[in-house]
Amino acid sequence: MAKDSEKSTWKDFIWNSRTREFCGRTASSWGLILLFYLVFYIFLAGMFCLTMYVMLQTLDDHKPTWQDRLGTPGMMIRPRGEALEIIYHTENTESWDMYVKTLDNFLSPYNNSVQAEKNEVCQPNQYFIQSDSGDVKNNPKRSCQFNRTVLEACSGLEDRTYGYRDGRPCIIIKLNRVIGMLPGYEDQAPFVTCGPKREEPNKIGLVQYFPKNGTFNLMYYPYYGKKAQVNYSQPLVAIKFMNITTNEDVDVECKIISQSIPPGSERDKFAGKVSFKLRINTKV
Repeated sequence: MAKDSEKSTWKDFIWNSRTREFCGRTASSWGLILLFYLVFYIFLAGMFCLTMYVMLQTLDDHKPTWQDRLGTPGMMIRPRGEALEIIYHTENTESWDMYVKTLDNFLSPYNNSVQAEKNEVCQPNQYFIQSDSGDVKNNPKRSCQFNRTVLEACSGLEDRTYGYRDGRPCIIIKLNRVIGMLPGYEDQAPFVTCGPKREEPNKIGLVQYFPKNGTFNLMYYPYYGKKAQVNYSQPLVAIKFMNITTNEDVDVECKIISQSIPPGSERDKFAGKVSFKLRINTKV
């Protein structure tokens, strides 16, 4: 009898035919609850859309309203290899051909013909400032030509192997883009310098820099962003190792030197510097 009473109670809770209640509520009660939640969630959605709309009105499509990036831009190399390790054998073409192809692909947008079509010749050694006229945006911004011929022996035009076949490889260094950054100081352009990473005998030997002195010319700054400066060509610096120690691991560290760029943090290994391992095998 007790079990029958419990079944009857549960059945009455789910559907009570006498009071016509479903789960303890009548149809009108359920209708009011659903109406309440419908209005409530429509109100929340409306508030969210209004908040997003107001926030978006404060944003600029071409540059960030607030920029809290690190004051020290990162650096990277091409080719990168695996885990920033460039290892090959001069006699084994397949071991260094992938590095050559990487550089070919990376430098193809810097061909003189491509640059002449997209960008213009600028006055070197000075910032290329393109200010807006009040609320009138001066967009799209123009960009300066960076021709791969500036890289001379590391352009891939004189030597299609970029020195890898001869054990004198080229490494391309780029400085990460930061909107509005003016990296020079008293008209002095920032430059790259490379040396041994650890305190050990110098295995690097003679290093050549292209352009001369490894500088990032001021005419490529400031950078205005992808949308505002569509055809921007990032300046590059190439380093060529002329007589690096072979058949040994050589740890190299390259840094950006500028009075207006603070030194990178030790916690960020790419802030203002980049470290990589280079090993050139010549023995059979």
